[in-house]
Amino acid sequence: MSLPALLTQHIVRRPQRIALLQHIAEQGSITRAAKSAGMSYKAAWDAIDELNNLAASPLVERSVGGRGGGGAKLSQEGQRVLRLYQRLQALQAQILEAAEDASDLDLLGRLMLRTSARNQLHGRVSAVQAEGHYDRISLALANELSIDALITRDSTQRLELTPGTAVVALIKAGWLTLLSPQELPLQGYNCLQARVEALIDEPQRPTEVRLTLSNGQTLCTFAEPAWLNAHAVVAGSNLRVQFQPSYVLIGTPL
Repeated sequence: MSLPALLTQHIVRRPQRIALLQHIAEQGSITRAAKSAGMSYKAAWDAIDELNNLAASPLVERSVGGRGGGGAKLSQEGQRVLRLYQRLQALQAQILEAAEDASDLDLLGRLMLRTSARNQLHGRVSAVQAEGHYDRISLALANELSIDALITRDSTQRLELTPGTAVVALIKAGWLTLLSPQELPLQGYNCLQARVEALIDEPQRPTEVRLTLSNGQTLCTFAEPAWLNAHAVVAGSNLRVQFQPSYVLIGTPL
């Protein structure tokens, strides 16, 4: 089974994040791997979440508890991605030597986009349905999860979206709303079941809430501490997260 095109591009563009996989394989701990990779613990978590979401199945498996307070290891898919990265490293010197001018590398860097959106979910277009001047794009995520995006007809044509197209759904963390088990989602909104992975508090800011979906992909959002306390939300709690289809941005490989 080949790697998703977007993950393959990520391996080329973001070598530090892929190298983190090697440190996890060697250290068996996200904390120690982050230190070895020269990354903060939070940056390492962000990198792992993004890699897991871009892959067909999670690359890193995490465990909690135990004598060391939990650990991490590469899944079979993670080991396969790491082997690919190691082969790419061997080719890197040859590619640099082939560049006729340093400006060639600068141009390639400008052509490859990085995004500020915290949430990036890999999937495929399952359907395109016209709705006035817009198109509703149904996206199939891993393990039979699905979401909708609402984009302009021009965007559908420009991105050449048809059933089967591999895409990344981009959703800013502030566009997600948490729902307690008793609350009903708004009509027409995307709504996904999720488990709270972690709560990260920072002074005078909303609490960062990391969520894991049933397919292993992750989302990040924010919530007021008062709301979390009122609903007794802790790590391990089951919640739902909702967001408008118009808040889902779609990216495709160059």
